[in-house]
Amino acid sequence: MDLTTTYLGLKFKSPLVVGAAAPLSEDIDHIKTMEDYGASGIVLHSLFEEQIKQERLALYHHTEYGTHSYAEALTYFPEPEIFHVGANSYLYHIQKAKEAVDIPIIASLNGDSIGGWTDYAKNIEQAGADAIELNVYEIPTDMTKTGAEIEQIYIDLLHAVKDAVKIPVAIKISPYFSNMANMAKRLTDAGADGLVLFNRFYQPDIDIDELEVTSNVLLSSPQDMRLPMRWIAILYGRLNVDFAATSGINKGHDVLKMMMAGANVTLIVSALLRHGVHYLRDMEQEMLHWMEEHEYDSIKQMQGSMSQINCPDESQFERVQYMKALQTFHPEHSFV
Repeated sequence: MDLTTTYLGLKFKSPLVVGAAAPLSEDIDHIKTMEDYGASGIVLHSLFEEQIKQERLALYHHTEYGTHSYAEALTYFPEPEIFHVGANSYLYHIQKAKEAVDIPIIASLNGDSIGGWTDYAKNIEQAGADAIELNVYEIPTDMTKTGAEIEQIYIDLLHAVKDAVKIPVAIKISPYFSNMANMAKRLTDAGADGLVLFNRFYQPDIDIDELEVTSNVLLSSPQDMRLPMRWIAILYGRLNVDFAATSGINKGHDVLKMMMAGANVTLIVSALLRHGVHYLRDMEQEMLHWMEEHEYDSIKQMQGSMSQINCPDESQFERVQYMKALQTFHPEHSFV
């Protein structure tokens, strides 16, 4: 049974790729274990723009502190904008991960401005990463900024990183655009090698006893996979780009559904945080069992088979689905 697939021009032994999550990928031994249990690739935890800025500010403070005490010290240190530091540990982590495993290692950059990203993208490439996942975490709150201006941030970031490196670049986005299909096309036209659908924004909560705003991580649930599955099925075959599906993928059957919709790989996080990395093996076995039972020889046979362009009734992925769903729903209990 052939589970191999390609994503970003790279070959993966299966669609089971571990998505970006610090608890999973921050330790080299964990990365080795995930490969042993069947991970076909790893997206490392993100390097955040805030980390880059904080490290640059810290460097500036330490290099400037006391320089006016002695005239000869005024030009001893280079200016912070040309002194390349910060994220050295992240770059070292990429190098060690590449040495430790044989599967693709994808680095992740998380932010919302160009800043020093291009420099760090180059450093990431030099460190040996096979690809970069550009994770744009933009929650627009400026009432004077238009939707077009927000969208341009994504395009400009992608252009800047693509111009800086030769390795493939995927971009992870949210579904909250006025025209998701148009935005996907613009990103593809701007050079994206892959689209990661979708980013999940972690919403704050309010502690009514302590009167505090709190933040916590809510793991994805099975119904979360419906949104990325729908959009991948709509876009598959219409754009010359690869798709990575993420959110709500909890079982091997979920992986198969995403592949039928048109995904190249699936990014698994919540299922592994719930069950442990050994669960990758269970997911793979579930996939193999289903494929054998339904006489599929390879993953590629099913890829895109249930996408919009291959669906007898294309409207199933659009508005008419809403009407049919409501008409066919039967509540478990009486309303009376």
